[in-house]
Amino acid sequence: MTDYARLDAWVDAHFDEEVRFLQSLVRVPTDTPPGNNAPHAVRTAELLQDFGFDAEAHTVPAEQVKDYGMESITNLIVRREYGPGRRVALNAHGDVVPPGDGWQHDPYGAEIDNGSLYGRAAAVSKSDFASFTFAVRALEAVAHPTHGAVELHFTYDEEFGGLLGPGWLLSQGLTKPDLMIAAGFSYEVVTAHNGCLQMEVTVHGKMAHAAIPSTGVDALQGAVKILNALYAQNEQYQHITSDVPGISHPYLNIGRIEGGTNTNVVPGKVSFKLDRRMIPEENAAEVEANIRQIIQDAAASMPGISIDIKRLLLANSMRPLPGNQPLVAAIQKHGEALFGEPIPAMGTPLYTDVRLYAEAGIPGVIYGAGPRTVLESHAKRNDERVVLEDLRRATKVIARTLADLLHPV
Repeated sequence: MTDYARLDAWVDAHFDEEVRFLQSLVRVPTDTPPGNNAPHAVRTAELLQDFGFDAEAHTVPAEQVKDYGMESITNLIVRREYGPGRRVALNAHGDVVPPGDGWQHDPYGAEIDNGSLYGRAAAVSKSDFASFTFAVRALEAVAHPTHGAVELHFTYDEEFGGLLGPGWLLSQGLTKPDLMIAAGFSYEVVTAHNGCLQMEVTVHGKMAHAAIPSTGVDALQGAVKILNALYAQNEQYQHITSDVPGISHPYLNIGRIEGGTNTNVVPGKVSFKLDRRMIPEENAAEVEANIRQIIQDAAASMPGISIDIKRLLLANSMRPLPGNQPLVAAIQKHGEALFGEPIPAMGTPLYTDVRLYAEAGIPGVIYGAGPRTVLESHAKRNDERVVLEDLRRATKVIARTLADLLHPV
């Protein structure tokens, strides 16, 4: 029996235990907002201790978390030291958006139905808390590595951009791996992703009685003028194409609008929030400057209208770094062997906190347990689920990949 076959056999023999581990993680809510995620880190550390894994708890200062808009963050690092050689980090995030409506399964029940485990974060990305943990357990039980090291990074700030998750671990000097794998899906290895700019625009006019609207300045009309200019620009983005497979073109979305006081009052203030996705070839500073100029020009054409523009988030694109080829090659080799089809290396239109590792000069890829698409997983929608067979096979892919990477170099 080859080492790969023995790794696979260990995962199979312990798969029921892996599923129970994932169920325990899903049953502790991590809705963000509000972002009270420290209790999940405590529970995760307890479960890891049962496997003999000591999890370092790195608590982000409360005032910093509060200013950020969340309630509590404790990030975890598990360090497994084997000897000289590569240090490989495996990162998954535990924070998730609230479940919303329309669920046919309890979002925190971790119910198994027709071969899938249902629950908020079952696919993104508590499933990779499980796949990464059990891959390391399989590696140690079967391969007994004597070179390199593995770190598990379980963080709680992906939904807000990652600065207090991986970004905080990196900025505090708590980790410096040579390579990293972040939570993803099983049918592709992602080497690049879009960036994201989020902004809040507040349009100021002057309130007035609806019976004498000429005495006021309608902030909503000003907002409509600005929105029309932004939507016109969005049409132009379709003519800008990325060379990265899996990524098409930039796009812009207005996700939230609020304002006014009553139906019989000319609105004096309207605000909206926009999301601008940037392809890897774009320059983030130029994109932001262009958006600001479009907004300012449209507002200037409306007498009496003034605006405030606030940046909420700037997440840079992830580009492939030299040095990620050992990761890509190993995952593709073992993925094809276990899934029976080629595993393409490509980009994704999402943005993730993996970019923070890339910005620190750490080559990485996105790969883990999940379906072919975000749509299939129901991530950020009702009835999020992970197919258990995908979880099983992804765990084997990661275990085999680690065995390859931790050989002497």
